[in-house]
Amino acid sequence: MKHDTHASESEDAPLLETERLTRLVDGTAVVDTVSVTVSRGEVLAVVGPSGAGKSSFLRLLNRLDEPSSGSVYVEGVDYRELSPRTLRQRIGLVPQQPSLVPGTVWENVVRGPTLRDEPVPEERTRELLERLDIADYEAKDVGDLSGGEAQRVALTRTLVNDPDAFLLDEPTSNLDAGTEAYVEALIREVVADFGIACVIVTHDPDQARRLADRVLSLEDGAVSDLGPAREVLSP
Repeated sequence: MKHDTHASESEDAPLLETERLTRLVDGTAVVDTVSVTVSRGEVLAVVGPSGAGKSSFLRLLNRLDEPSSGSVYVEGVDYRELSPRTLRQRIGLVPQQPSLVPGTVWENVVRGPTLRDEPVPEERTRELLERLDIADYEAKDVGDLSGGEAQRVALTRTLVNDPDAFLLDEPTSNLDAGTEAYVEALIREVVADFGIACVIVTHDPDQARRLADRVLSLEDGAVSDLGPAREVLSP
């Protein structure tokens, strides 16, 4: 799967960049002046205690929530210049609960182009289903899937949109250890092979060590540490 080159954007710019990104709720900063970059092929893990603002930060990255100040840049372009539909196609979010719609696996994974009234990329979709080891599940009802299968369907649904980055909110929190390891391996493969950026929120420092190139640690919405995973998460 190849990504289109956005000619108007700087090739030298990071895929994602936040600049003093802030969100206030009832006067309290749930995300407080966070500045960070994420490049293609990189995994950034966002860690911190409960209530630190991890999921709030993730939702700001594709404008599911609106920043109070600061901004996000996609390859050097302020994301307010992109339509929400284009932004969410390029920066896909996989929520903690897969949020599949009633129907078959196929209907779910092609939901993006279907909603946009675009042709379904059938060949690429089947390649992705094969890659994520759910090729035999096209006609299966999503109500009959295991947790790991549902998570792979959600990942496929996002990848069908040919994103530049994807955002993962606790993607393995409801999976057993074996399935967790399998999904983690898929995430690393997809990021490396497709050259996309990944931001993952996790409560598990060990998962962050396994997956992340760099770690952003939040506390009360603000950056408490940022750097290579081996340094930020050192014992």
